[in-house]
Amino acid sequence: MQIQTALFFERPEEIFARVFEEFRPSFGRPQVEIRYRRYVDANSSARWREGRLEVKMADVLAGAPAPILEALARILMAKMFRRKPPAHCQRQFRLYLNRKDVRRQLHLVREIRGRKQVSGPQGAHFNLEAIFEDLNRRFFSGLMARPNLGWSPQRARTLLGHFDPSHNAIILSRRLDAHDVPYLAVEYILFHEMLHLRYPVEHRGAHRRVHTREFRAAERQFPGLKEAREALKRL
Repeated sequence: MQIQTALFFERPEEIFARVFEEFRPSFGRPQVEIRYRRYVDANSSARWREGRLEVKMADVLAGAPAPILEALARILMAKMFRRKPPAHCQRQFRLYLNRKDVRRQLHLVREIRGRKQVSGPQGAHFNLEAIFEDLNRRFFSGLMARPNLGWSPQRARTLLGHFDPSHNAIILSRRLDAHDVPYLAVEYILFHEMLHLRYPVEHRGAHRRVHTREFRAAERQFPGLKEAREALKRL
């Protein structure tokens, strides 16, 4: 997409007003109100209300270059008018978020503002600390530093586990802490999240690879992998 030179001198409100007018020429150029929010991530939203465009934007984007704000404006306007966001704008925005300095800033924001509500490692049926130490000895030569371990507040069924690097925590769904869940299934989920510690996310351009080739190769070394996955499907 070709960016006009004048764009670099536009205020964010002017950028959003111009992009809105392109989507809805009959409306004319609207009044735009941008509110910067202390979000934990780079979230943003837009809505049309009482004859003006209201935009809520993460404060970490306040200093973003004008071309990035235009890409974001086109993404938000497309969503607001129920269109498919332009692929080139999505790529441009992802490239910006994947910049090393921006990722560092977002990581710091999540660490400071994010709230992590977790219990301790001891559940009603399983102790994550004991399982971690056993897996650490068997697969990582006992060299992996133990992160914060805990169970989620809710019995989530779609997200059974996740590693939060901002809080150095591995959280498993409380749904797994039940008498009808095989030990092997809990062991596998915790092992999977431990691999995220061993093989961090890779950022290449606009792409973010969570499960790298090395990650997948290491995961296949888990005994009973097929049985564990089948047990999880039955939950």
